[in-house]
Amino acid sequence: MSETSAAWAAVEAQYLRDRAARSLGIELLSVSSGTVQIAMRVRPDMLNGHGTCHGGIVFTLADTAFGYACNSRGTAMVAAGASIEFLAASSPGERLIATATETSRGERHGIYDVTIRDEAGEVRAHFRGRCARFRPAAPPSTHQGST
Repeated sequence: MSETSAAWAAVEAQYLRDRAARSLGIELLSVSSGTVQIAMRVRPDMLNGHGTCHGGIVFTLADTAFGYACNSRGTAMVAAGASIEFLAASSPGERLIATATETSRGERHGIYDVTIRDEAGEVRAHFRGRCARFRPAAPPSTHQGST
């Protein structure tokens, strides 16, 4: 299996378990190791009180692209921190495209940049995420000490 095929398989498996992304209508566009592009159409139920796409929805789109990109190498990674800069509002019906790119990656940590654009290419937001290797919680000890 090629590196790109392995990345696609890892991201697609995560996407299929990601009910939040699918409920928002997020779709996978392209995947390679460390890079993912996804898209989402702004629906009326995603609007804030100003009639533009809610910042939390834009953040979720960026965070989803980041999450898929940092897991595209097959090692389970989770977000350790993130920030976003909103540059322009998005209107109902607009299709937003988020491109996540690996900036730095080590065995235990990584940094990813995500740019969100509309279909015309206008930048709507910049996001930076920091990930850390996922460490499942240890099962509770069944050992009971003497009393």
